[in-house]
Amino acid sequence: MNPVNFNLVVYAWIAIALVMFPLILRVVAPYGRHTTNSWGVLINNRAGWAIMESPSVILFAILFLFGRNHQHFISYVFFALWMVHYINRAFVFPFRTRTRGKQIPVLIVVMAFFFNLMNSFINGYYLGSLSGNYDSGWMFDPRFISGFILFAGGMFLNWDSDNILIHLRKPGETGYIIPQGGLFKYISCPNHFSEIVEWCGFALMTWSLPALAFAIWTFVNLVPRSLHHHKWYKEHFPDYPSSRKAVIPFIL
Repeated sequence: MNPVNFNLVVYAWIAIALVMFPLILRVVAPYGRHTTNSWGVLINNRAGWAIMESPSVILFAILFLFGRNHQHFISYVFFALWMVHYINRAFVFPFRTRTRGKQIPVLIVVMAFFFNLMNSFINGYYLGSLSGNYDSGWMFDPRFISGFILFAGGMFLNWDSDNILIHLRKPGETGYIIPQGGLFKYISCPNHFSEIVEWCGFALMTWSLPALAFAIWTFVNLVPRSLHHHKWYKEHFPDYPSSRKAVIPFIL
């Protein structure tokens, strides 16, 4: 695919995100605490999670490693950061969660699979075949430095928030508990906030249109999800901390 057509695809993907945002704000996706069988057939939650996240590891790796570019060290930094995040997200995190017996609609898995397929394609193809402006000097560029700090900080906060959520319940326990500690002091969904920070950092670090598209889609997906979680917490826990925001500390 030539760069002009590729950019048109990416711009179209961004436009779809902006059009979908009002709809995603209104529709509560039926998985996790919002699971329902009204969206069709259900499958095991862990298996569904691994399936839907797998393109972000497999397709991205293929497109990057077998692309046309002669890769510089900096590109391998981008590759490594992406892979660390998604190997954890696809093949480690689902099997650490204490969600035995929980299910997820197949339709959600299919939709998320396509979402990850598209984002992996545009970013993997760009870094593997179209980018050509990264050399040793890029690592001293303020965009790389600030983006790397944002990504690394976001990843740390994401893993910390995941660990708090995973250890809320003792083995065998069911039900939901108000999370405490870390950024949960300020927001209901620090795991979502930190992932938004991560991919904004990646977009800044790579200074690329595909990474910007992914950051926009991350915001479009996770801000509504956080608002739905926040509302659910307040409805189910009368003593839920009133000072907490949903996703952005002190703001939203």
